[in-house]
Amino acid sequence: LHNLFSPPSFDWAKLNGVPVRFNCRDEGLQLLANPVMVEDIAFYNLPPNTDTTTKNNNNNNQVVTFSVDASRIEENQNALVKEFQMGRLEKEEAEQMAYDTARSVSGIAFWPRLILQDASDTEDKKMPIEVNSRQFGTGGHQKSHWQTVLPIMSDRPVGGLVAGDKIQASFDFVAPDSVASTSKYTVRGKVFKSNTNSS
Repeated sequence: LHNLFSPPSFDWAKLNGVPVRFNCRDEGLQLLANPVMVEDIAFYNLPPNTDTTTKNNNNNNQVVTFSVDASRIEENQNALVKEFQMGRLEKEEAEQMAYDTARSVSGIAFWPRLILQDASDTEDKKMPIEVNSRQFGTGGHQKSHWQTVLPIMSDRPVGGLVAGDKIQASFDFVAPDSVASTSKYTVRGKVFKSNTNSS
């Protein structure tokens, strides 16, 4: 969508930081690198919140660098050709759009992974139950009741990526004090070309 609809006909800035939500089987969203864990919340061991008037101090920040993978570019391009043709683009136009899209970045995708384990089982007799919204380790598509969320990082996708280019993302987030609270995030990103020092 980000590659199909661009300013001035569509103003992505109007989203005002609200991420776009995707079905985890949506082939229109592809990854350029293997995923990494951004936050780890142990809901059985949340810090006490005795004073609801004080600001949450569970601030965390992290900087992650993703390396654009050559095989993912090729796989993404093949998948995107089919998606664009299903969207009724002519073959030549779909192939060009898929080529450009497979070499561009719109934002940093997020999705949850839940691990259920009895915290009182200190001897680890029971194997934890893992609930993955996308394929663990690769971020591959699969059926899920959860969604993948994608904050759009710029008005237009950053294109012209090649294997070896670096995408650096910084995350600032506030962990919840209780299961009734939500996390708050700030995400920033930069692209570093492998053949230059520009970003």
